[in-house]
Amino acid sequence: MQMLKTFSQRRLSWLLLLLFVVFFEGCALFFQHVMNLAPCVMCIYERIAMFGIGIAALVGLIAPDVNVVRWSALALWGYSAWRGLSLAQEHVGYQFNPSPFATCDLFVKLPEWAPLNQWAPWLFEAYGDCSKVVWQFLGQSMPQWLVIIFAANLIVWAVIVLSQLVQSQSSQP
Repeated sequence: MQMLKTFSQRRLSWLLLLLFVVFFEGCALFFQHVMNLAPCVMCIYERIAMFGIGIAALVGLIAPDVNVVRWSALALWGYSAWRGLSLAQEHVGYQFNPSPFATCDLFVKLPEWAPLNQWAPWLFEAYGDCSKVVWQFLGQSMPQWLVIIFAANLIVWAVIVLSQLVQSQSSQP
């Protein structure tokens, strides 16, 4: 555990997390703009949660050896991964347990102070159907893969957080 704590205090760990986000966001943009798969409202919300993890990685990159910076990054990473997991699970429900009483929004609802869908519609505008399964890989739909990705993030996050609680071994007698 001490090794993980030390690793989290290095920029490389936060850079790897950022590269993870860049890879998955790149995949999402490939699906949207190359494969012409229309993102739905839930897809956009899940994308924003992934961006939250990316922002956490950027915060961690600032000064990972400073406790307040590292803990702030860990808090944002954990919240974003948890939020992404809950959104992905909800999205899976729309796809595999359809109900006229439980549907996703027709339009992306973002705060007035951050209308991301107006600032960058190519990235944050939704025009797909949440309940349609438009892509599968190894028998799993995109939101099912996002459940796996966000859950894996939470597991790694929890291990890293636990490693922060390990006392440093200064000198042994």
